[in-house]
Amino acid sequence: MNTLSVSNPPDFQFIPIKTRIVHPPHDEIWDIIDALPVIDGDIVFITSKILAIHQGRCVPDAGLKKEALIAGEATKYLKYTNARNGFDFNLTITDNILIPAAGIDASNADGHYILWPKNVDALCREIRAHLIEKHGIKNLGIVSTDSHSMMLRLGVTGITTGIAGIRPLRDLRGAPDIFGRMLKITQINQIDPLTGMAVLLMGEGAEQMPIVILRRWRGIEFDADASMDALNVAPEEDIYAPLYQVFDDEQKG
Repeated sequence: MNTLSVSNPPDFQFIPIKTRIVHPPHDEIWDIIDALPVIDGDIVFITSKILAIHQGRCVPDAGLKKEALIAGEATKYLKYTNARNGFDFNLTITDNILIPAAGIDASNADGHYILWPKNVDALCREIRAHLIEKHGIKNLGIVSTDSHSMMLRLGVTGITTGIAGIRPLRDLRGAPDIFGRMLKITQINQIDPLTGMAVLLMGEGAEQMPIVILRRWRGIEFDADASMDALNVAPEEDIYAPLYQVFDDEQKG
């Protein structure tokens, strides 16, 4: 008896887009956005770095202490020395994301610190509206991305920092598993795994591919009203809530 079956291979496609260099401290990217070959049903992943440069969210690094910038950008922060490499780090919660250094980065920054963009969902909505009008399409997702470190893992992956046009979660609560047991809390984060793949294709060095288009992905629902609000959970309600207490204790001290 054959106990295996092979599904038809999916036909979706990740399309990395090579662009001109986006120059800090301020370089609007509408020419890049206008040149994107989007069609109805695409999801466009854009690194937050070029979105920040587009907004002018860059500060010259000469003589400036990064820690002061971090303190100004972070909701909560914790300074410590990493036992593995001896480097000083600032672990922060910024825009409801656990991230080192409030996401501030000096790579590919031409002598600047690049901060995270402001009002990221609104910027994603603006880009989405622009492309929908330009191409006369209906369904389009825009996702802001950044590199991110996972707890208890070396290396970086990708994380979603802003959304427009797609629902990030699929709710399985109340659905049965294969043995008929009803799922009580399971919701699938549909967007961060896709973001991770997009960020992998973008690269971390001199690739000049800050945008990736995902085409023919059938596993996500388009929604003009979608935002990060559907994905975010407050630290005190998170399943890892006890770990965040160290931020509160440090700041009170």
